[in-house]
Amino acid sequence: MEVSGSIKKVGDVQSITDTFKKRELVVTTEEQYPQHILVEFTQDRTNLLDSYSVGDKVSVGINLRGREWTSPQGEVKYFNTVQGWRIEKKANEQAAPAGEMPPMPPMNDEEDDLPF
Repeated sequence: MEVSGSIKKVGDVQSITDTFKKRELVVTTEEQYPQHILVEFTQDRTNLLDSYSVGDKVSVGINLRGREWTSPQGEVKYFNTVQGWRIEKKANEQAAPAGEMPPMPPMNDEEDDLPF
């Protein structure tokens, strides 16, 4: 799966435990109703975000992760995570300059088939 848009926020690396780290990225989609998607990069993939900054247009490869958790009271809850595994800058989508149109050929009176 993939999410495309512009970067709204690049978080700092967070050390959750001695052996687990993560970094969050927020991508704002470019559609009629833009969405702010939180994407989590973990472990060695946190370094992938080093060369990106707010405003960059990107495409992010993602996996959806879900898990079930049972509270001490026995209540079951479900949690989802959007996990990033790849990121790349999108090319500038500016229109290429239009080339010059060739000149119109001269009109010959003999080729005029208009009835008036």
